[in-house]
Amino acid sequence: QAGRTAPAPSPQQPPPAEAALKAKAPPTAQPRRGRCPIMRPSAAWLLLLALPACLAAPSRPVYTNHWAVQVLGGPGEAARLASAYGYVNLGQIGNLENYYHFHHSRTIRRSTLSSRGRHNFLRMDPKVKWLQQQEVKRRVKRHVRGDPHLIHFNDPMWSKMWYMHCGDKNNHCRSEMNIPAAWQRGYTGKNVVVTILDDGIETSHPDLVQNYDPQASYDVNDNDCDPSPRYDASNENKHGTRCAGQVAAKANNSNCIVGIAYNARIGGVRMLDGDVTDVVEAKSLGIRPDYIDIYSASWGPDDDGKTVDGPGELAKQAFEYGIKKGRKGLGSIFVWASGNGGREGDYCSCDGYTNSIYTISISSSTDSGLKPWYLEECASTLATTYSSGAFYEQKIVTTDLRHGCTEGHTGTSVSAPIVTGIIALALEANPSLTWRDVQHLIVKTSRPLHLKANDWKTNGAGRKVSHLYGYGLVNAEAIVMEAKKWKKAPTQHVCIGSSDRTPRDIHADQTVRTTTVTNACANHYDQRVVYLEHVIVRVSIEHPRRGDLQINLTSPSGTESQLLARRVFDISNEGFKNWEFMTVHCWGEKAEGEWTLKIHDTPTHMRNPERRGKLKEWSLVLYGTAEHPYNTTSSHRSQSRMLEISTPKLEPSKAAVFQSQMEVVEEEEEYTGKTSAAPCPCHPECGNKGCDGPNADQCLNCIHYSLGIVKAGRVCVSSCPSGYFGDNANRRCRRCQKGCETCTGRGRNQCTSCRRGFYHHQETNACVVFCPAGFYADESQKLCLECHQSCKKCASDPDKLIVTHCGNCLCRPGKEACIQCAKDFHLHEWRCVPACSQGFYPEAVPGLPYKVCTRYILPQDQEALGSKHTPSFGLIGTTDPAVGCCALLQGRC
Repeated sequence: QAGRTAPAPSPQQPPPAEAALKAKAPPTAQPRRGRCPIMRPSAAWLLLLALPACLAAPSRPVYTNHWAVQVLGGPGEAARLASAYGYVNLGQIGNLENYYHFHHSRTIRRSTLSSRGRHNFLRMDPKVKWLQQQEVKRRVKRHVRGDPHLIHFNDPMWSKMWYMHCGDKNNHCRSEMNIPAAWQRGYTGKNVVVTILDDGIETSHPDLVQNYDPQASYDVNDNDCDPSPRYDASNENKHGTRCAGQVAAKANNSNCIVGIAYNARIGGVRMLDGDVTDVVEAKSLGIRPDYIDIYSASWGPDDDGKTVDGPGELAKQAFEYGIKKGRKGLGSIFVWASGNGGREGDYCSCDGYTNSIYTISISSSTDSGLKPWYLEECASTLATTYSSGAFYEQKIVTTDLRHGCTEGHTGTSVSAPIVTGIIALALEANPSLTWRDVQHLIVKTSRPLHLKANDWKTNGAGRKVSHLYGYGLVNAEAIVMEAKKWKKAPTQHVCIGSSDRTPRDIHADQTVRTTTVTNACANHYDQRVVYLEHVIVRVSIEHPRRGDLQINLTSPSGTESQLLARRVFDISNEGFKNWEFMTVHCWGEKAEGEWTLKIHDTPTHMRNPERRGKLKEWSLVLYGTAEHPYNTTSSHRSQSRMLEISTPKLEPSKAAVFQSQMEVVEEEEEYTGKTSAAPCPCHPECGNKGCDGPNADQCLNCIHYSLGIVKAGRVCVSSCPSGYFGDNANRRCRRCQKGCETCTGRGRNQCTSCRRGFYHHQETNACVVFCPAGFYADESQKLCLECHQSCKKCASDPDKLIVTHCGNCLCRPGKEACIQCAKDFHLHEWRCVPACSQGFYPEAVPGLPYKVCTRYILPQDQEALGSKHTPSFGLIGTTDPAVGCCALLQGRC
């Protein structure tokens, strides 16, 4: 497991992994402070000579001399089995019952071949339900590698923390995260426990020692209680100490910086400074879940643009145990850095940690609101904080190894601890928040502000979201104020929306499109999802070059999530095997409706385009709630950084309720934030809440009306355009019924004029394509006008009022004309009669339910018509043979 700070090894030096292995020998003379008593197995050092060759082939697994064993019968039985088969039982794996960590000292420490022989006897023991030899997993620290051209400062100060406050002489600062404002409200992280999962933390650092919590710490690499890092000449293991300082460096102690939650308890788990296996990760994720509130991780699989990797089986179980049982059932909170593979074209949906619904994935922005060069994009990113950018842009100040400080902390490793500290402030405001409540708060209070991205869109719930930044910049003050009065989110439901196992070929330069319509488990109360949180697409794809694929998902509301982009360095032919792509872009939307999955293959020149891929199967998994998550919040009016908007399908009364549910409200006082983040005046149509910029689509509220289309955004207007009417109560332009040009309301009978192709029915005030019975279409006025009275009666003699004879009328202004007759009546010269007149007979016409009076053809008529017509063929609706012949020859008879 290499750290993301480590530079590439030179040809003259051994690889960092080898050097780290040599430095991890069991201590001989001076044990480190606070060691737990453990049994240490001996190592086979001669095998180290072959290690570089093993590391040179990363595609081959590297097996260790550690095993995960599921034993039936409890700890006593596990101890007996370990002793009987020559293992050392290192104890239960975290909180996973019946899973134990076995070590075999006489097995090669690292090998490309799995161990056999005596280990098969353990596997065959009836008390062993499952056994797995542990493989080495590559996990790297998520901060940007150092640049020799960068200038580092050694005297970090509060004034250098540009991302937290603006000093008088600092013109390049960004304080929109509002962290000091949260402090001023009395929240500093008191009684909240945070643990940094990393390469250890310097427990004696002057900025950490007062807040250090040994109960929240452990050394998984060496199996003892002291998480202090291993020191070397390059200070390789500084990463955890830097992250810890961001969270909980002590305030007002004349050292380095001020932590975001400077009164929180801080611990560390040393787990990246050795072989990282599934057992190591499961142990780390499960350290004292009832005591630790937040686990912060700034590492993951290689960000090389070609790796697809995630937690193993035990780590997955540890995540699930944490969110179900951690914090006494409220759920452990896992915060993760989104990844630094931007330069390599990596996509963080190929990282199973940031792509998990159990983690809060955080990305970064530069001080100018631009995308950093290292940033990965994906649909699982929830929110953003400031971090480093190019070499000339500002970086982050924090604590450093050997009791030092640094101004050179970089990458998404910065962002995860910042959000960890902000969540600690929220937990102090409301210790009862669940793991899902925290995610709801981040979605609800984060804002795009000045963050620049080409893909900002408004989802079906009215929230702006981006693949670069999630829901935008976190806001500490807004989160603590919202947390203070937050009510628990409704129960999470899980619905398998669809499962499609129909194989589909993926042709080069073509798109495979597959749709599914789901009712979101509406028939199952305990599974029904109405309002979405997370959405997972589980796919199995065979493909000759995995990096050529792009995958997109479109929700019923029209929100498109890019689940995978092209990765030029991913040349693997392994495809995806039940890989789970996750998106948070549909948060708050309705789950029911049509979902569309699109897979596009863009082949590179390095591949034969004739080689096809295949979508073997895919399934849609919906996570969310049956009730609206915000309908328990206060109804007090408050400031909001979002234009009032509802989905077009909502009635005006419901739209007002939806609007109030989306606002950031406070029970005792309003959160006002800033009146404007723009350097220039607001647009004239902006209301009293200000704006985020000078344009009409950057207003926070409107003077007259807001015109909104969910996907295209919103804009303030002085009057509503065609097809809309002004809702004065809510200051919104609402869409008229389909076909209406102008209207007084949303009902189909509230149209005042119609669009092209529609007629205005003046009696019902509706717009129709065809005029109904009793009315005819006036083309000049585009109106449905009432038929003549005699047409409505369909009788030749108005005095007889034979209304029942006619089934329908053909309306002509001032004239009558029947085109359909009642039962037992015949159609004769546009009249309905009980019997045909002399010279005519009733003839059945295919397709008509009544008969037509047909004239008998006379001999002289037959000669005029031609011999091809039989004598039985007659003319309809006329007694003039000449006219009838003309009509027949034109084909109208």
